[in-house]
Amino acid sequence: MQQEVVLAMLAKEPSHGYELRARLARALGPVAEGINEAQMYVTLTRLEKGGFVERLDAPAQRSDRKVYCLTPAGQERVREWMSEVSWPRPDLAEFHMKLIAAAQGGLADPVSLIDAQRRDLLRRLREVGRAVMEEEKDSDAALLLEGIVLRLQADLRWLHACEIAWTKRSTPK
Repeated sequence: MQQEVVLAMLAKEPSHGYELRARLARALGPVAEGINEAQMYVTLTRLEKGGFVERLDAPAQRSDRKVYCLTPAGQERVREWMSEVSWPRPDLAEFHMKLIAAAQGGLADPVSLIDAQRRDLLRRLREVGRAVMEEEKDSDAALLLEGIVLRLQADLRWLHACEIAWTKRSTPK
């Protein structure tokens, strides 16, 4: 499980693993089926050892559940993650979670994150376009470059769909 996703989910409020797992399931739908509660606690333990989260005293009514919150180092890692551009090998579920965490935790404007990703993809598309112009038309490299162009174009279309959806969410009704 991507540690930054867990950190970003904790940016909204302190939570226990079961609650974090449930929030991920709501956000990711069937993509989250492979994430179990034990995996969540393994990730939280790693984050605690790394100094990114700390355990709070459990509420009296549920002393069996460990509640975690971000440390200053965890908050800094979330800020860094929000500003990272994850292409050319995007994990679409991770980017989706970044948008949700940004909105729910008030960490960043999802549309701004989408725009940053788009700018980076367009820059990469220009670079690949220049490489295509320099390559022989029927070479093996030209075929690879065509695949890269098609992938970047598909990612740009998906970002456009994300922008439409997130703009609608942020527009007052």
